[in-house]
Amino acid sequence: MADENQTSEGTSARPSWTRPVTIGAAVLIVALIASGVWLLIDRQSINDRDERREAYLQAARQTVLNLTTIHSATADADVQRLLDGATGDFKAEFEGREGPFVEVVQKAGVDTTGEVVEAGIQTEDGPCVSSLVASRAMVSNAGQSDAAPRDFRLRVTICDENGRLLASKVEFVP
Repeated sequence: MADENQTSEGTSARPSWTRPVTIGAAVLIVALIASGVWLLIDRQSINDRDERREAYLQAARQTVLNLTTIHSATADADVQRLLDGATGDFKAEFEGREGPFVEVVQKAGVDTTGEVVEAGIQTEDGPCVSSLVASRAMVSNAGQSDAAPRDFRLRVTICDENGRLLASKVEFVP
Protein backbone atom coordinates (compact mmCIF):
# COMPACT_ATOMS: atom_id res chain seq x y z
CA MET A 1 0.00 0.00 0.00
CA ALA A 2 1.42 3.35 -1.07
CA ASP A 3 1.73 6.38 1.14
CA GLU A 4 -1.10 8.88 0.62
CA ASN A 5 1.38 11.70 -0.17
CA GLN A 6 3.10 9.81 -2.99
CA THR A 7 2.00 9.76 -6.59
CA SER A 8 1.95 6.64 -8.73
CA GLU A 9 5.50 7.39 -9.95
CA GLY A 10 6.81 7.37 -6.39
CA THR A 11 7.43 11.14 -5.95
CA SER A 12 5.98 13.09 -3.05
CA ALA A 13 3.00 15.35 -3.72
CA ARG A 14 2.68 18.64 -1.88
CA PRO A 15 0.09 18.78 0.85
CA SER A 16 -3.02 20.74 -0.15
CA TRP A 17 -2.39 23.51 2.42
CA THR A 18 0.99 24.61 0.98
CA ARG A 19 -0.43 26.53 -1.98
CA PRO A 20 -2.53 28.98 0.12
CA VAL A 21 0.40 29.47 2.54
CA THR A 22 2.75 30.25 -0.36
CA ILE A 23 0.28 32.75 -1.84
CA GLY A 24 -0.27 34.34 1.59
CA ALA A 25 3.49 34.65 2.15
CA ALA A 26 3.94 36.23 -1.28
CA VAL A 27 1.12 38.73 -0.60
CA LEU A 28 2.67 39.56 2.79
CA ILE A 29 6.12 40.13 1.24
CA VAL A 30 4.67 42.37 -1.48
CA ALA A 31 2.70 44.32 1.15
CA LEU A 32 5.81 44.78 3.29
CA ILE A 33 7.86 45.96 0.33
CA ALA A 34 5.10 48.37 -0.74
CA SER A 35 4.83 49.72 2.81
CA GLY A 36 8.59 50.20 2.97
CA VAL A 37 8.66 52.05 -0.33
CA TRP A 38 5.73 54.23 0.76
CA LEU A 39 7.49 55.07 4.05
CA LEU A 40 10.71 55.99 2.22
CA ILE A 41 8.84 58.24 -0.22
CA ASP A 42 6.87 59.84 2.62
CA ARG A 43 10.06 60.43 4.61
CA GLN A 44 11.74 62.04 1.61
CA SER A 45 8.68 64.26 1.13
CA ILE A 46 8.91 65.37 4.77
CA ASN A 47 12.64 66.05 4.40
CA ASP A 48 12.02 68.10 1.24
CA ARG A 49 9.29 70.11 2.99
CA ASP A 50 11.52 70.74 6.00
CA GLU A 51 14.42 71.87 3.79
CA ARG A 52 12.09 74.20 1.86
CA ARG A 53 10.69 75.70 5.06
CA GLU A 54 14.19 76.18 6.50
CA ALA A 55 15.30 77.98 3.31
CA TYR A 56 12.35 80.38 3.55
CA LEU A 57 12.96 80.92 7.25
CA GLN A 58 16.64 81.64 6.62
CA ALA A 59 15.67 84.17 3.93
CA ALA A 60 13.33 85.89 6.42
CA ARG A 61 16.11 86.00 9.04
CA GLN A 62 18.54 87.47 6.51
CA THR A 63 16.00 90.10 5.46
CA VAL A 64 15.59 91.22 9.07
CA LEU A 65 19.36 91.31 9.56
CA ASN A 66 19.71 93.39 6.40
CA LEU A 67 16.97 95.72 7.62
CA THR A 68 18.39 96.13 11.13
CA THR A 69 22.10 96.31 10.29
CA ILE A 70 22.96 99.61 8.66
CA HIS A 71 26.08 101.67 9.30
CA SER A 72 26.70 105.26 8.30
CA ALA A 73 30.04 104.36 6.70
CA THR A 74 28.52 101.61 4.51
CA ALA A 75 24.93 102.85 4.17
CA ASP A 76 24.92 102.75 0.34
CA ALA A 77 26.02 99.09 0.27
CA ASP A 78 23.75 98.19 3.21
CA VAL A 79 20.67 99.60 1.49
CA GLN A 80 21.64 97.99 -1.81
CA ARG A 81 21.97 94.61 -0.06
CA LEU A 82 18.47 95.11 1.33
CA LEU A 83 17.10 95.97 -2.12
CA ASP A 84 18.86 93.01 -3.74
CA GLY A 85 16.84 90.69 -1.50
CA ALA A 86 13.53 92.49 -2.05
CA THR A 87 10.63 92.28 -4.46
CA GLY A 88 7.01 93.41 -4.70
CA ASP A 89 5.61 95.85 -2.13
CA PHE A 90 8.72 95.74 0.02
CA LYS A 91 11.00 96.73 -2.84
CA ALA A 92 8.54 99.41 -4.00
CA GLU A 93 8.68 101.02 -0.53
CA PHE A 94 12.44 101.58 -0.85
CA GLU A 95 13.02 102.15 -4.55
CA GLY A 96 13.57 105.79 -5.34
CA ARG A 97 13.94 106.65 -1.66
CA GLU A 98 17.25 104.99 -0.98
CA GLY A 99 19.24 108.19 -1.70
CA PRO A 100 17.49 110.36 0.91
CA PHE A 101 17.51 107.47 3.39
CA VAL A 102 21.28 106.96 3.01
CA GLU A 103 21.82 110.70 3.35
CA VAL A 104 19.90 110.84 6.66
CA VAL A 105 21.78 107.81 8.01
CA GLN A 106 25.12 109.33 7.09
CA LYS A 107 24.33 112.83 8.44
CA ALA A 108 23.04 111.45 11.75
CA GLY A 109 25.94 108.99 12.03
CA VAL A 110 23.50 106.13 12.59
CA ASP A 111 24.90 102.70 13.25
CA THR A 112 22.63 99.73 13.90
CA THR A 113 23.65 96.15 14.36
CA GLY A 114 20.82 93.66 14.32
CA GLU A 115 20.43 90.12 15.52
CA VAL A 116 17.61 87.65 15.15
CA VAL A 117 16.33 86.48 18.52
CA GLU A 118 13.75 83.97 17.27
CA ALA A 119 11.94 83.12 14.06
CA GLY A 120 9.20 80.78 12.98
CA ILE A 121 6.92 80.11 10.03
CA GLN A 122 3.42 81.52 10.35
CA THR A 123 1.72 80.58 7.07
CA GLU A 124 2.52 78.96 3.73
CA ASP A 125 0.72 79.99 0.57
CA GLY A 126 2.05 78.48 -2.65
CA PRO A 127 5.37 80.11 -3.54
CA CYS A 128 5.20 82.47 -0.53
CA VAL A 129 5.82 81.85 3.16
CA SER A 130 5.10 84.30 5.96
CA SER A 131 7.33 84.19 9.03
CA LEU A 132 7.37 85.99 12.36
CA VAL A 133 10.80 87.22 13.35
CA ALA A 134 11.82 88.74 16.68
CA SER A 135 14.96 90.83 16.51
CA ARG A 136 17.06 93.24 18.49
CA ALA A 137 19.09 96.07 17.07
CA MET A 138 21.77 97.96 18.93
CA VAL A 139 21.32 101.53 17.71
CA SER A 140 23.65 104.49 18.10
CA ASN A 141 24.07 107.83 16.39
CA ALA A 142 26.43 110.80 16.43
CA GLY A 143 24.67 112.37 19.44
CA GLN A 144 24.61 109.18 21.50
CA SER A 145 27.74 107.61 22.93
CA ASP A 146 26.31 104.23 23.96
CA ALA A 147 24.28 101.94 21.72
CA ALA A 148 20.72 101.39 22.90
CA PRO A 149 18.74 98.22 22.22
CA ARG A 150 15.60 98.33 20.10
CA ASP A 151 13.39 95.25 19.92
CA PHE A 152 11.26 94.50 16.88
CA ARG A 153 8.73 91.89 15.89
CA LEU A 154 8.25 91.62 12.17
CA ARG A 155 6.13 89.58 9.79
CA VAL A 156 8.24 88.85 6.74
CA THR A 157 6.74 87.36 3.58
CA ILE A 158 9.26 85.58 1.39
CA CYS A 159 8.33 84.55 -2.15
CA ASP A 160 10.11 82.30 -4.62
CA GLU A 161 10.73 84.25 -7.82
CA ASN A 162 12.47 82.14 -10.44
CA GLY A 163 14.36 80.16 -7.81
CA ARG A 164 15.32 83.20 -5.72
CA LEU A 165 13.78 83.68 -2.28
CA LEU A 166 12.98 87.40 -1.96
CA ALA A 167 11.20 89.49 0.66
CA SER A 168 7.93 90.76 -0.79
CA LYS A 169 6.46 92.28 2.36
CA VAL A 170 7.74 93.31 5.79
CA GLU A 171 5.37 94.46 8.50
CA PHE A 172 6.08 95.54 12.05
CA VAL A 173 3.93 93.55 14.46
CA PRO A 174 2.86 95.25 17.71
